[in-house]
Amino acid sequence: MTTTTTPTPALVPATNSLLAAALGAAGRGWPVFPLAPRSKRPAIPDWQQRATCDPDRIRRWWRRHPRHNVGIACGPAGLLVLDLDAAHGPIPIHWSRRGITHGRDVLALLAQQTGEPDPVNTFTVATPRGGEHRYFSRPSGSRLRSTVGARGRGLGWHVDTRGPGALITAPGSVAAVHGVPVPYAVTWGLPVAVLPSWLVTALTPPPAPLPAAHQLPPPLPATSRRVSAYVQAAVTAECRNVATATEGHRHITVYAAAAALGELHGNGWISAAAITHHLTNAARHHLGVADFDTPELATTIRDGIAAGREHPRILTDRPAPRPRLTIR
Repeated sequence: MTTTTTPTPALVPATNSLLAAALGAAGRGWPVFPLAPRSKRPAIPDWQQRATCDPDRIRRWWRRHPRHNVGIACGPAGLLVLDLDAAHGPIPIHWSRRGITHGRDVLALLAQQTGEPDPVNTFTVATPRGGEHRYFSRPSGSRLRSTVGARGRGLGWHVDTRGPGALITAPGSVAAVHGVPVPYAVTWGLPVAVLPSWLVTALTPPPAPLPAAHQLPPPLPATSRRVSAYVQAAVTAECRNVATATEGHRHITVYAAAAALGELHGNGWISAAAITHHLTNAARHHLGVADFDTPELATTIRDGIAAGREHPRILTDRPAPRPRLTIR
C-alpha cells in the first residue's frame, strides 16, 4: 500500500521548479521519469522500467533537461488515479438534464447510487484544463487496470482511471492552455487514501465461472468459429475506440485497447504482430498531432499487450453476467 510522506530535506533543494516537482513526487515514494516539455508524452523509452525515486538520477535528468515535465509511473508507485475531466464542448442531453458537466459529477452520482460517500478525501491535483486527479493507493492483491470513460470496465463519462501500465502527470508540471503556461496544482494535500472497496469492485474484472469440478476449462481451440467471431468483434471494437480517441486520451485509449487484445493473445487466439498491425492502422491519423508520434504509439501498444497477456481471457459455454455500476 502506498502512503504519503513528507519529502525529506535531502530531496527538497532544486535548481528549478520542475526538478523540485520531480524530487517532491519521488519523496512520496512515487517513481518518476521525464515527459516532453509542456506535454504528457514520455521523453524516454521504457519509462515504466526506468522510472525512479533515486534523487541523484533525478537531478541528472532534470539538470540536463530542465524544461521537461514530470511523469509518475502509476504501476510501480502503487497508485490508482481517478482522472476526472471537465466537459469541453456540448454536453450530452442525458447528462445536462441532471446538471452534470464534469467527471467529478459522474463519480459523485455513482457514489450516491451505491450508497457510498463521494471519494473526495485524498491527495488531489487540479489539471490545467479544468480537470482533477484524485490519487488512491491500490489495495494489495487487487487486479486493476486503466480504463477510459465508460468503455469496458470503465466508470463513466469523463471518468478515466490510471493504474498499472499508465502514467500520470505530476503536480508542478506545466501545460500550455491557449498559449499560456498553466501548472498542475495540488488542491488537497491530504494523505493518499486507499481506493474505496466499492470502486475496487467496480473496476475489477469478475473471475471466470468455474465448472462443477471447480477447475477452469481449457481455452477453446483456435479453430473455433466462436473464438474467431469473438476475436474479430474485439479487434473491431478496440480499433474503433482508438480511431475515435480524443486529444489527451490517446495514450490511455491505445494502452487499454492493447491490454484488452493482449488478454486474447495470452490464449494464443491472436498474435502480438496482428494486434500491433490493427491498432497501428487505427491510430495512424493521430500521428503527428500534438506530439503523438510513432515511437510512443509502438511502445504503448507493446506495453499494453504485455500487461494483457498476463491475464488470458477465458470463454465458457455460459458466460456469467459482468456486474458493474450503471447510470440510468
